[in-house]
Amino acid sequence: MKKIKGKLIIAVITLIVAFLTYYLTLPALNIHSADFWWFILFVLLIINLFILYKRIKKQTNGKGKTLQSITFKDFGVAKYGFYLIGCLVIIFIIGSILSSPIVNASKYQKLLTVTERDFTTDIKPVNYSTIPTLDKDSATILGNRKMGGMVDMVSQFEVSDDYTQINYQGTPVRVSPLEYASFVKWITNQNKGIPAFMKIDMTNQNTECVQLKDAIKYSKSEYFNRNIYRHLRFQYPTYIFSDQIFFEIDDEGVPYWICPVKQFEIGLFGGQTIGRTVICNASTGECVDYAIKDVPQWVDKVYQAELLMQLYDYSGTLKHGYFNSVLGQKDCLETTNGYNYIALEDDVWVYSGVTSVSGDQSNVGFVLMNQRTMETRFYKVEGAIEDSAMSSAEGQVQNLQYQATFPLLLNIANEPTYFIALKDGAGLVKMYAMVNIQKYQWVAIGDTVKECEKAYKELLTTNGIVSKEERAAKKISATIQGIQTVVLEGNTHIYFSLTGSDLIFDVDMTNSDLVSIVKYNVGDKITVSYLDDVSLVKVIELK
Repeated sequence: MKKIKGKLIIAVITLIVAFLTYYLTLPALNIHSADFWWFILFVLLIINLFILYKRIKKQTNGKGKTLQSITFKDFGVAKYGFYLIGCLVIIFIIGSILSSPIVNASKYQKLLTVTERDFTTDIKPVNYSTIPTLDKDSATILGNRKMGGMVDMVSQFEVSDDYTQINYQGTPVRVSPLEYASFVKWITNQNKGIPAFMKIDMTNQNTECVQLKDAIKYSKSEYFNRNIYRHLRFQYPTYIFSDQIFFEIDDEGVPYWICPVKQFEIGLFGGQTIGRTVICNASTGECVDYAIKDVPQWVDKVYQAELLMQLYDYSGTLKHGYFNSVLGQKDCLETTNGYNYIALEDDVWVYSGVTSVSGDQSNVGFVLMNQRTMETRFYKVEGAIEDSAMSSAEGQVQNLQYQATFPLLLNIANEPTYFIALKDGAGLVKMYAMVNIQKYQWVAIGDTVKECEKAYKELLTTNGIVSKEERAAKKISATIQGIQTVVLEGNTHIYFSLTGSDLIFDVDMTNSDLVSIVKYNVGDKITVSYLDDVSLVKVIELK
């Protein structure tokens, strides 16, 4: 009876320890999960230590032995437990090796399908309403400042550091939920939940704390069963969720957690991609499981940017095997040391330059990777790496000591162009720069995006890349609303405005082709071809 009682105590204690460990660490019950293997090894070790303790206690009390005289042979059944643990460790190590790129270089190289595309066909001339002018760090500063002004919530909540970049109703925004400021604040507010999330327009820096009709009840800052990771684990015990889950809102502003599920294509632990996605309503906790091809269009982030870049690096470096990627490095390409996001075709794409592994200061092209579908496009455009472009932009404002953000890729007059925000010491965007990818010494700066583009186009024209005729891509027909003659530096200019347009048109009377403007009065209809230069546009043709 005493032996049964002792074994029962060991079993109960082991179960309690195992449950607490599982509840806190939440390993997936899946042999492809390294966490699952460590969990099993830990539980086996706990069981074995209890058995060993009982065995040693019996040996020292019943047989007159001391701890110093106990040998491995005296462990009894406990030694078989250590044999089992040793075998599992060996299997884990062998499985890791057999899953590595050293053994499976060709399989890793084929994880990602890359198609080569044409830059001017895919990347259309820029629409300034879709250019994100902020990076995550700047968005965080704006979000925290906005939160500081919310006197009714600032003492109870903080802004999470998620700041997921998404396309919301055609505009790039970053969204991040609020979170409980502390455990005590969680106790006092968890019944009602989290009442709002932060939304920052990446084009105009407008920051809004959006109040929710249905509060967020499932989040990363929750404790116990409403913690989003624990909620997911109990519903999907075998799913290996991605290291990072994403906060997004749908087109109606309803908050969701986008939870990618890892899939391992090579051996036990190798060839990680994403196999499925669970979308969890942050307010109700309702979860829907989707195959990748069925993920709704409004979802923007399924594949983590770092994962996509790693997959591309496998594709670019393992063409001729693993050892070539380390030693000879023939035909080896890799992404550069950073990335940014581009809104394209109603999706968010990861942008990064592609360079040789030799460490030179030039790109052979760039790559776009779709964060929802994993579609990957390579564009062969040779030029400076992003670091060089950033240094060139900083050099234009070195007296102000502004810091350049990682560039965006734009199409300006069919020229691949780096667009760079310049931030002051407080992390706020103060100016903008455009740097030609192929001629990175061509740099234009401006206080606004439009002013920067004006300076850049003039730079291209000066260098013979773009003619004035090529720039004259816009035409308007309307009635003259107002007209005025002005003399500037000895030259006569006629300014006029048109109904239905906020632009002011500039006619330089030194151009003999435009003197017919004197025949027009307010109320007359006119057709104008013009160059778009901020709010004041230069007329090049009148009809």
